[in-house]
Amino acid sequence: MNSYTHLLTPEQATKLRELLHELGFEFSPKQYTLFFAQKNKLSVAVYEKGPKVLVQGKGVEEFVQFELEPKILGEAKLGYEEVYSPRMFEPHFGIDESGKGDFFGPLVIAGVYVDRGIARTFLNAGVQDSKRIGSDARIRALAKIIRGAANPIVDVVLIGPARYNELYEKFGNLNKLLGWGHARVIENLLAKKPDCPRALSDQFADARVIERSLMQHGRKIDIEQRTKAESDVAVAGASILAREAFVGWLDRQGKTLGLQLGRGVSAEVKATAEKLAAEKGPEILRQVAKVHFRTAHAVAPTHFAAPPAREPWRK
Repeated sequence: MNSYTHLLTPEQATKLRELLHELGFEFSPKQYTLFFAQKNKLSVAVYEKGPKVLVQGKGVEEFVQFELEPKILGEAKLGYEEVYSPRMFEPHFGIDESGKGDFFGPLVIAGVYVDRGIARTFLNAGVQDSKRIGSDARIRALAKIIRGAANPIVDVVLIGPARYNELYEKFGNLNKLLGWGHARVIENLLAKKPDCPRALSDQFADARVIERSLMQHGRKIDIEQRTKAESDVAVAGASILAREAFVGWLDRQGKTLGLQLGRGVSAEVKATAEKLAAEKGPEILRQVAKVHFRTAHAVAPTHFAAPPAREPWRK
C-alpha cells in the first residue's frame, strides 16, 4: 500500500499535527494544505478541503495501523475490510459516472468487475472514490492498475456533448439518461462476465429504469443502488475510470480549441463559455458543453432556454 486518504475533523487535524511533531516529522509549506510533514520516505499532508489527510510513500500501512487509526481516528479498519464490508469482496460490478455536474465535457459512465482477489488488489493500490483524489496524474496511475487487474471485464461509455444534448432532449430527464447509460455499461460487462450476480451503483433514480432497459435486451442481473456507494471498491474503481476518460476528453478538446475547459460551473467556466460563443457563435456550445445547464442560457439566452425550476425528487 503506497497511499491512504481519510477525512478528518478539525480536532483530529490538530491532534495529528501534534503527533507528527512527537514522531520527529519535519514540516514544510505546501499549497492547499493545513500542514505537510515528512519523515524518511513517508509524507503526511492534511488538506484544507475536508479537511482530509493523505499519507503517501514507504510505510503507509504501518503508519495508518499503528499511529493514525488508534491515536487519531479511534478505529481499526485497515486490513479488516472483509470483516466490516464482506459483500465488497463478493463478485459484482461497480458502476459510476463522471461529468454530470460539469458544464463542459462529456458524461462518462464506467463499470468494473471485482471478486475477492481483484478487490484486494484495488485496496492495496489505494483505489478510492475519485472525488477524494486531487491529482490527475494519480487518477491515470490508478486507472492503469484497475485495467491491469480487472481486464477484460471493464467498460467505459463516453457520451460526448453533442450526443449528450441529443439524448437529454429525447429523455427530458438526467436520471433517465443516466439509467440508459448505466444499462449500456452493465450490458457490455455482462457480455464479458455473464454469470456476475449483482451490479452496484450510487442511488440516483429508480432502479427499474435500468432493469427495464436491460430486460429489453434480454439481460438480467440484481441491481443494487445505495447512497455512498463509492465506499465500495468496485464503484470506486469505476469512478476512477470514468474520471480518467472525462479529464482526458477535456484536455484533448481544450488543446484543439486553444484554451482550457474548466470543470464544474464556476464563474471561470462561464467566462470561457462566453469567449467561445463570442468567437465561434453560440452553437459551438452544443459541441463542448451540456446546454440544458443554466450557464448556457446565461451566455446565450436567445439560443438556449432557461432550465425549468427543480422539483424535489420522489421515490
